[in-house]
Amino acid sequence: MKYSQEESSVLEFKREFPKNDQLIKTIIGFCNRFGGKIVIGVENDGTIIGIDEQEAENILEYLDKSIYEATTPPILPLVYTRRIGESTLLYVEVSSGMNKPYYKRSEGMEQGTYIRLGRSTMRANLQMIEELKWISRGIDYEKLPVHHATSEDLDLKKVEKFLHSRKNIPPIGITEEVLFGYKILVKEHGITYPSVAGVLLFGKNPQHFFSEAMIICTRFSGTSGREVIATRDCNGTLFEQFQNAYNFMTTHLDKAFTIQGPQREEVLELPEKALREILLNLLVHRNYHITAPAKIAIYDNRMEIFSPGDFPGPLNPNELMKGLTFLRNPLICRIFREGQFIEKMGTGFITLFNSFEERGLKKPEVIEENSLVKCILPREKMIKLENEDTQQILELFSAASEITISDVVKFLNLSRSTAGRRLTKLQKMGLIIKQGQGKGARYRLVK
Repeated sequence: MKYSQEESSVLEFKREFPKNDQLIKTIIGFCNRFGGKIVIGVENDGTIIGIDEQEAENILEYLDKSIYEATTPPILPLVYTRRIGESTLLYVEVSSGMNKPYYKRSEGMEQGTYIRLGRSTMRANLQMIEELKWISRGIDYEKLPVHHATSEDLDLKKVEKFLHSRKNIPPIGITEEVLFGYKILVKEHGITYPSVAGVLLFGKNPQHFFSEAMIICTRFSGTSGREVIATRDCNGTLFEQFQNAYNFMTTHLDKAFTIQGPQREEVLELPEKALREILLNLLVHRNYHITAPAKIAIYDNRMEIFSPGDFPGPLNPNELMKGLTFLRNPLICRIFREGQFIEKMGTGFITLFNSFEERGLKKPEVIEENSLVKCILPREKMIKLENEDTQQILELFSAASEITISDVVKFLNLSRSTAGRRLTKLQKMGLIIKQGQGKGARYRLVK
């Protein structure tokens, strides 16, 4: 029998009760993130094997006390048993803690703080520990003051442009009330500073203060990333980074043609709305406290997008189609939404997967690992032919399951003899098959 759920950032399986301190570390990791539970008596693949009932009773007598004594601040877990079929399972469950960071008392805060990333529990570094302290105080990093910046480092023309672009909101002028209302400016001890979000969104030179808050775009030759064809550092505000990175992606992807009535329309090999959504997700949800750039790498067979940080909520990559939304940067999200870059929150991954499915493309893959989220967009190798006419004949099949020589003459403006030679060439290459003879002959693409 299989367990009804899969392992995730909030669920871990154990075949048997751990003999070392791994259970303590996992409980701390859950408490420092979104809570979670450990189920003992289940294989990694979800197969239920159960544990001995007497062993479970013995563990119940001391486990909650031992976890309480081993952790600081003390963690009070919920420990209980449950029968599924003929098997007894032991559960250790905790909620998200209110007094982060939690750590192993014997190791101290710097060495004994653990967090849950995806399906793994790992030791938190000093940067992560600092973030946990902010979370426990209800502080968003994006709203913190940039102490070595002043209001002079903001470009008010960029702020004005945003205020006039908001949908269904009358344009207004720039006032201190507006700047403080949007948390573009914040006060600390009576002194006014730009916020992190204010600098990233409207700064004159954001990289002067956040050197790694950028996107590095690279086009590689082949599939291994050993030879660079083109690269671009996308700097500036988040809006400027979006435009530069989007232009790089669309420039370095292949284009094809579809026939819509009498018109021939050029289309990108990957859905443009998918590229837009994944890029917006990267910008509004990435962890800007991590001093590492975002990256976009284009290979012959795929595009990879790397966003620093993990999912901002207890999301499982297998549940991205549910439209759940957890905001790491609510202010940045709000300004992107009001600036008409984002229509609805929580629809980015839905749009990504649906647009690939509609085009009959291989499904994208989303992975959370090592303090980053990686999205892999498969590229299906397009057939390249020496003659452009021959390539364009193949592209006609994107609009119809079969074509005639008259279709080739009409849509590609070729003579009948030239169209016949091109079709014959494709037959010899084994790319199309001919059915029938004479004027009634029809051609189909070889699957």
